[in-house]
Amino acid sequence: MHHTSLQTMVILYLGLIFTVAILVVIAQKIKIAYPVFLVIAGLALSFIPAVPKIHIDPELVFVIILPPILFDASHQISLKGLWKWRRVISVMAFGFVLFTATLVAFISHWLIPGFPLAEGFMLGAIISPPDAAAAMSVLSYTKLPKTTKTILEGESLLNDATSLTLFRFALIAATSTGFVWHQAVTGFAFVVISGIGIGLAFGMLYYVIYKWLPTNANLDVAFSLTLPYLIYITAESVHSSGVLAVVTGGLLTAYQIHFVFSHQSRLKSAALWSSIVFIFNAIIFFLIGLQLPEIAKAIKTMDVVTATEYALIITFAVIVIRLLSSVFSGWFTAFISKYITVAYDKPGWRGPFVVGWAGMRGVVSLASASAIPLLLPGGQTFPFRNLILFITFVVILITLVGQGLTLPWIVKIVRPGEMMMPGAKPDNQQLFEMELELYTNALDELETKHTKDTEGNKLLQHRKEFIKNKLELLTRAAGNEEFRDKAVEKLAHYRKVMINITERERRKLHEYRRKDGYDDDIIHYIERRLDLEEEQLEGEE
Repeated sequence: MHHTSLQTMVILYLGLIFTVAILVVIAQKIKIAYPVFLVIAGLALSFIPAVPKIHIDPELVFVIILPPILFDASHQISLKGLWKWRRVISVMAFGFVLFTATLVAFISHWLIPGFPLAEGFMLGAIISPPDAAAAMSVLSYTKLPKTTKTILEGESLLNDATSLTLFRFALIAATSTGFVWHQAVTGFAFVVISGIGIGLAFGMLYYVIYKWLPTNANLDVAFSLTLPYLIYITAESVHSSGVLAVVTGGLLTAYQIHFVFSHQSRLKSAALWSSIVFIFNAIIFFLIGLQLPEIAKAIKTMDVVTATEYALIITFAVIVIRLLSSVFSGWFTAFISKYITVAYDKPGWRGPFVVGWAGMRGVVSLASASAIPLLLPGGQTFPFRNLILFITFVVILITLVGQGLTLPWIVKIVRPGEMMMPGAKPDNQQLFEMELELYTNALDELETKHTKDTEGNKLLQHRKEFIKNKLELLTRAAGNEEFRDKAVEKLAHYRKVMINITERERRKLHEYRRKDGYDDDIIHYIERRLDLEEEQLEGEE
């Protein structure tokens, strides 16, 4: 019996992954961001009676899904960009969340009869943080300035910690009578400082493991898989911020990985992490859509129409608050730049407006709402729990689907320009200048230390000629903007031809599978070499 139930569970999970993968293929085909399409698909399927009712366990989200998503996001973000735009990101990740949560608390307290202010702050904390995966997936179909993308990624990385910490204290306020605000402030400081400390401690511990133990690529990846979970569970077990700890540990290891990982470890780790995070994100967005009937059915204190009205008003308020906050922050930055040094003193309204519109809510909001206990400490039912869950779901649905589908159109209409700081260089100029330095060093190494090797080895001679030719191209392009565009075209043409050649080699290689006398392990070795060559060519785009 136990064996059969385990088998059924495995089949259910595999079926879920397969279904989600097929839906993502359809989403890519019709060019809709996969989180938006999966929520719509889940919602449509939820009305089919034969589809099993699924409940999202908040523990599953917080302990299993959230740590790797945050850890991977902290590895993808630009550390320089995070530091360069630290003031804007801090204001959005802490200020916007607190401001939104406070306004939502008072609006819901005024709007819903008998709705306490503590529950209002809880609702505000739940629906205030935008979802990183949703925003980045939608933006992948949109040509967005790098600065705007960095700011959104940085905000998404840190705002979950603010909202979850605020939610924790709002929950204490709602469930206990002895809540004191100055204790809450002290508690908040402890949560933030200890969370950062735990993240740094684990980051340093893993640096020592990678640096001094005789690990290989497989062991490096195995250790990296355990890190986000260890950080999160340790931090939560001492009532600290698991989210902040994972983000801090992730940022530290993201910086160290270039010094302690071999190229094989980096390639394997990047491939594995991107796949795991994609699967987790896809499953959770699909499950969000499947939740609606169960959440709507749970509302017993009022009819669904009234609950929907409240939810729509609060959703509208959340969208408007974020838009106004973003545009105001742009105006305030321009004003304050007269008195202090800021990263960029003319943000205008276009970039901030797009940032404001990209405030789609997702998995953390639903998990937080689901984490509200069913009963108060005295045994009574938690007041308005199901309504909070329903409002959260409506906010996620409207921001994700409504703003997600319209964001590419908004970007096209508004046309936010790149916020180029004084002295900042365009991407292709940075690329050419760095490659120029690297190829100069490579040629110097060949000419000073490997003269005899080059003379007696035609392969090295060809490599030297390639480096010389590319160096000539880069030298001309680095100081001349007009020639730089021609160089970009020439390099793009080179990549296209080389990818075609690599494909031809691969087709020829596969013919050896049908011939006797050629082992599969040798074929795999050559195929890996071709894959790496093609990966390098595509990575240069």
